[in-house]
Amino acid sequence: MASKPKAHLGLIPILLFFISINPRPSLSLSESPATVFEILPKYGLPSGLLPASVSNYSLSDDGQFVVVLGKPCYVQFEYLVYYEKTITGKLTYGAITDLKGIQVQRFLFWFDVDEIRVDLPPSDSIYFTVGIINKKLDVDQFQNVHSCRSGLSGSCLGSLKRGIQLPSPVEDIEMLITE
Repeated sequence: MASKPKAHLGLIPILLFFISINPRPSLSLSESPATVFEILPKYGLPSGLLPASVSNYSLSDDGQFVVVLGKPCYVQFEYLVYYEKTITGKLTYGAITDLKGIQVQRFLFWFDVDEIRVDLPPSDSIYFTVGIINKKLDVDQFQNVHSCRSGLSGSCLGSLKRGIQLPSPVEDIEMLITE
């Protein structure tokens, strides 16, 4: 008795053809991912919270983010701010929590910035949590993206300390530990 060819074997080439076709639309070169400076306002935050030297960032669906700078740097706002090369935290609407990698100088001491938040609905204020202290600042100084400096010079320290190069906050701590 002759066996009949199985009908489903003829479907294999057809299935392989359809599998090989990419069903996802391709991205054109004009479509590019949003920059971190475009993402921050979508979360109700000013775009100038990070320096212009951001080289890369990632943002997960749960809000966890990593921002990478070209190198650590300083930006002068109302207070002097130090950005490490890698900054991490959790982005939610109106706030950045679990923040690591940003310090602020107050007098001669450096303090970690733990959280940044704005009022909802938006107002003219932004709040920085440094330890147990909350500091309210004018949000206008964070609206524009600032260039950063790799070190401190006279323009940041005033005429009395012109030209002095200060170590980073991490180097300050390492020097204290080794002494």
